[in-house]
Amino acid sequence: MKLVHSGKVRDLYADGDDLIMVASDRISVYDVVLPTPIPDKGAILTQLSLWWFERLAGLVPSHVISATRVPAQWAGRAIRVRRLDMFGVECIARGYLAGHGLQSYQATGSVSGVPLPAGLTDGSRLPEPVFTPTTKAPAGQHDELIDFDDVAGQVGAPTAGRLRELTLAVYQAGHQAALERGVIIADTKLEFGRAPDGTIVLADEVLTPDSSRFWPAEQWHPGQPQPSMDKQFVRDWSLATGWDKRPPAPEIPPDVVAATRLRYIEAYERITGDAWR
Repeated sequence: MKLVHSGKVRDLYADGDDLIMVASDRISVYDVVLPTPIPDKGAILTQLSLWWFERLAGLVPSHVISATRVPAQWAGRAIRVRRLDMFGVECIARGYLAGHGLQSYQATGSVSGVPLPAGLTDGSRLPEPVFTPTTKAPAGQHDELIDFDDVAGQVGAPTAGRLRELTLAVYQAGHQAALERGVIIADTKLEFGRAPDGTIVLADEVLTPDSSRFWPAEQWHPGQPQPSMDKQFVRDWSLATGWDKRPPAPEIPPDVVAATRLRYIEAYERITGDAWR
C-alpha cells in the first residue's frame, strides 16, 4: 500500500483499485491540527459513520466497500472505499443557528445567501434546514462560506442542485433519527464524490462529532451556547487559552482530553444505542 493523502484526521492509502481510509486520533479545530490525540476518536468516528452509511443507503450510495477487508493494525478505524472524483466544496446543512452560521446571520441576516427570519438567536431552530456550503481549504487555511451560485459555478447548476438536495435529505433523515434518541444534530458537513459511472456518492465521514454539532435534546435552550457532544468543547477550551487560531496549536491537557473522549463516546452510545467497547 502507498500513502496517497494525509488529511487533518484521515490518511488515505492506495490498495490496488481501492483506497484504505484510516481515521486517526488527531483532532483539528479552526482547520489546525492540535498536537494531542484523543484516544479512541478515530475508531468512534469510523464506527459511527459505518452505522449511518448503512442506514442512509436508501437515500444515497456511499463509498464503502468493506469495513473488514483492511490491514489488521487498523481494524476498527479503517474502511476500504471506492475511488471517487471528489467535489471541491464542503456541503453543509444547518437546522439551527450556531458557529459561522450564527456569525453570518448576525452580520447580514442570512447564511450563504439564504435569508433567514429576524429575531433568531444562538441555538435557534430554523424554519427549515438550509444548504450553506463552504470552500474546501488546504491544511492550515480556513474554509469560507460560499453560496449556491458559487457551487454551481464550480460543478454546474444541475450537479449543485443535486448536492443541495442530497445534503438536506441526509441531514433531515439523520436529525430525525438522532432526535428520537435524545440528540439534536444542529448542523453537519458532508462530502460527496462522483463515481466513474457518474453517480454522486457520499464519502469521507457522515454525521459524526467531528463533522456535526451534537446537542443533548433535553438541555436545548435557544439564546445561549448549547452543551455539546462534539469537538466544540475543544474549540471553546482552545480559545480560552488565548490561542490565535494559527499554528502551532497548544497541547491539550489530560482533563480536557478525557472530557472530549467521553463526549464522543456519549454521542456514539446515544445515537446507536450500543455501548462503546
